[in-house]
Amino acid sequence: MLQNSGRLSGYTLFITGASRGIGKAIALKAAKDGANVVIAAKTAEAHPKLPGTIYTAAEEIEAAGGKALPCIVDVRDEKQISNAVENAVKKFGGIDILVNNAGAISLTGTLDTPMKKVDLMLGISLRGTYLTSKLCIPHLLKSKNPHILNLSPPLNLNPVWFKNHTAYTMAKYGMSMCVLGMAEEFKGSIAVNALWPRTSIQTALMNIMGGSEIGKQCRKVEIVADAAYAILGKPVSYTGQFVIDEDILKKEGIKDFDVYAVTPGLPLLPDFFLDEEAGTLEKMIEDYSASSASKGGEASAEAALSGPTGETFNVIKGILSPELVKTTQGVYKFNLSGEHPGVWYIDLKNDAGSVGSGEPPVKADVVMSLDSNDFIKMFAGKLKPTIAFMSGKLKIEGDMTLAIKMEKMMNLINKSKV
Repeated sequence: MLQNSGRLSGYTLFITGASRGIGKAIALKAAKDGANVVIAAKTAEAHPKLPGTIYTAAEEIEAAGGKALPCIVDVRDEKQISNAVENAVKKFGGIDILVNNAGAISLTGTLDTPMKKVDLMLGISLRGTYLTSKLCIPHLLKSKNPHILNLSPPLNLNPVWFKNHTAYTMAKYGMSMCVLGMAEEFKGSIAVNALWPRTSIQTALMNIMGGSEIGKQCRKVEIVADAAYAILGKPVSYTGQFVIDEDILKKEGIKDFDVYAVTPGLPLLPDFFLDEEAGTLEKMIEDYSASSASKGGEASAEAALSGPTGETFNVIKGILSPELVKTTQGVYKFNLSGEHPGVWYIDLKNDAGSVGSGEPPVKADVVMSLDSNDFIKMFAGKLKPTIAFMSGKLKIEGDMTLAIKMEKMMNLINKSKV
């Protein structure tokens, strides 16, 4: 992990959403230098599912060596932000760093996203970032090394990042557009940058959304805090950058990233908006076609199940065993669309296991919906299920723990050289 150097000693950080998660982790990292932290968040009373309040965060910050000012702030409310900024300047003499971390998320399509949710996401992420920046900038301009850091992704217009959650993407990209514009507007006076994780980060919200098993395939909040610390120590000339946490930490000399993993050894769930992790659908299909051609079509002409999808299920049938059934105990249903549409199933709960087309013989524990070419690609080892899930190509309903077990079976199939 990145060691503290004291670079933020005496600095005042105004952090939105700092009562928990990534915001609090950045606050605690700065506190170890003896920094002052304004905790601008809504949570004054404990949430039943999301632990932490502005007051418990303040206690942790002061225990770590910093000074804290907890402020009840809804970033959509101009008066509340203005009051928090005034109180920060009154208590600490100014503001040196603004971290726009507060956000809201709903990974739903256009027809399934109520306008109340749309307004919430745009209000917190986009409007809140713009408004908080606007009110802090007059004070930042007086600092000797002022920074604005937005927790937002690189601007990427690949449609795959829009089609399944347009409203969420617009909200996050709104934060990124603030970086693009303000970095140029205040060049030479304020460093304005964005920070985004390469992998999903384990937070209380992530555990609620995806379950504890998904959380095991994440990294800890400390990796984002370390990356933020590296950025905030740079001069004002370092501006307009869309930084990926892992990349900047490698430049800082970090080589061991296992220390950031929740469960070292497990495959990491990639985050949204990064094409180098997810790739494009066209490229995936192209790779698969080339792979199939080079193998000369290994599937048997006498296969009981026909067609490209059927050939994949024939291979799956070949690895079924009582031991696999015993260790899995799940029934999977696949709703396939695209070039080879249909319904298929894998029963790894009953007898010695079975596969087939149509509805499963008993109720499915997991339902996976995806394009048939992506299905073939996953079982050929050319598309990781976690990447397909995070990029919206794979939709999963049911038991997420069993869904993760399916990836283990895919590894067996890859070893059998599909």
